Amino acid sequence: MKIVLYYAPHTCALAPYITLTEAGADFTVETVNLRVKQQFTPAYLKVNPKHKVPALAVDGRILTENVAIHPWVARQFPEAKLLPSDPWDELQALALHSWVSGGIHPYLARVNNPAKVCDAPGSEAGIVKNASDAIYENFAVADEMLSDRDYFFGDFTTPDAHFFWSVRRATELGLDISPFTHVSAHFARMRARPSVRKLEAFEAEVIANLAKAS
Repeated sequence: MKIVLYYAPHTCALAPYITLTEAGADFTVETVNLRVKQQFTPAYLKVNPKHKVPALAVDGRILTENVAIHPWVARQFPEAKLLPSDPWDELQALALHSWVSGGIHPYLARVNNPAKVCDAPGSEAGIVKNASDAIYENFAVADEMLSDRDYFFGDFTTPDAHFFWSVRRATELGLDISPFTHVSAHFARMRARPSVRKLEAFEAEVIANLAKAS
């Protein structure tokens, strides 16, 4: 089986990189250079017409969206126990993926590029503030969920990787996560995992190579 992850630095494509690594999967990575808008090239649009990452190619078949990619990895590599074994908890894990994708990610995008949602003069500061407030509200919910456990379901599962990305992206955008002590502890715990250390080393190499090529 040939697995290819289409990835770009800083994006939520780092979450399936972590999950695939946790699974012990044999996969390769195709870097998509968003700075030169490679996601809009005809070649990449054949991979993902939505011009987004991540995309996962499995023997030539394409799967997109973290909400779908992570369950595929978990089911393909059941020995890694990447989703809870209880059916109800498995659905709750998928709900967490949906929450990160639909409830947190869009606000991170607004903080990163407010003009993309409103280009009215003087609107930028208000968009960033409102989006930041919404992110903090979500992190407060997660903080409560993590108050008595190391990971969302006790042990590492796929939503931990996805949520980790959202927290890391928030810190990259200058948001302060220190008030959320359990979220901060989860973030530190994730960064200590070998899969995340591998991801961050790989990402640093990719960023350096892209800089040389520009």
